[in-house]
Amino acid sequence: MSEENRSNAINWYPGHMTKAMRQMKEDIKLIDLIIELLDARLPMSSKNPDIEKLSNNKSRIIILNKKDLADPEATKKWETYFKDKGYYVVGMDSRKNSGMSEINKVISEACSAKIERDRRRGIKNRPVRTMVVGIPNVGKSTFINSYAGKACAKTGNKPGVTKGKQWIRLSKTLELLDTPGVLWPKFEDEDTGIRLAIAGSINDNILNKDELAGKALDFILENYPGLAGAYYDVEETGDIYKVIASIAGKRHCLKKGGEPDTAKAAGLILDDFRSGRLGKITLEIPPV
Repeated sequence: MSEENRSNAINWYPGHMTKAMRQMKEDIKLIDLIIELLDARLPMSSKNPDIEKLSNNKSRIIILNKKDLADPEATKKWETYFKDKGYYVVGMDSRKNSGMSEINKVISEACSAKIERDRRRGIKNRPVRTMVVGIPNVGKSTFINSYAGKACAKTGNKPGVTKGKQWIRLSKTLELLDTPGVLWPKFEDEDTGIRLAIAGSINDNILNKDELAGKALDFILENYPGLAGAYYDVEETGDIYKVIASIAGKRHCLKKGGEPDTAKAAGLILDDFRSGRLGKITLEIPPV
């Protein structure tokens, strides 16, 4: 992939995201609390700096979602990192309701000052209004459905399922505003875009899967030695594309004539990472 094509791919920013951010800037005026979902495998890369700018000193809860797919030790470090920054933090696998019981408690803590202000003003039972935000494919709708206990937000396994905002009244004391998943216009650090692409938060159709799988596998071989070799039953060598070719052979990803189909193997590697079949892997650690 040329440098120009790589830049175009990694800085992909569909028009509907511009519209969504504009709407969120308006909606933030109505909000008491922001719940931001991050991918536990890449918390910093999945944290949208534009959301940080519009938060306007609102109380913030960070949910490290998909923690079942992440390295547990790395997740503990990220929880400490964000707590030290003043966030309320919950680790969660929203697909299995893991960590869901902590949410009510954390919301009460995060909004205690607001609830007390309302009480002093004689305002009773005004629901806490919460905006749920995050990048595409981070699991916002699945989280809302699990939290509400019913299918009230559309879900899917591809980026961009939620197209518009929707208010969801969970109780007399809590309302959630679901928002579309949004990226930001330009990634200052190319590695951020690569991590997002590996995790599936950028549409696969605009990326070179061979290169992407190579970068993912290169990281895994360096930081989790033995993991890929054992899973695919291949030798871990310094030649990353030789490893991919070996995986293609082992998994019967072959072209006519028996030549390794590395493109098919690349897709397989990405799917195995994203599903957690390859192991519990975190792509970045907190800055020191």
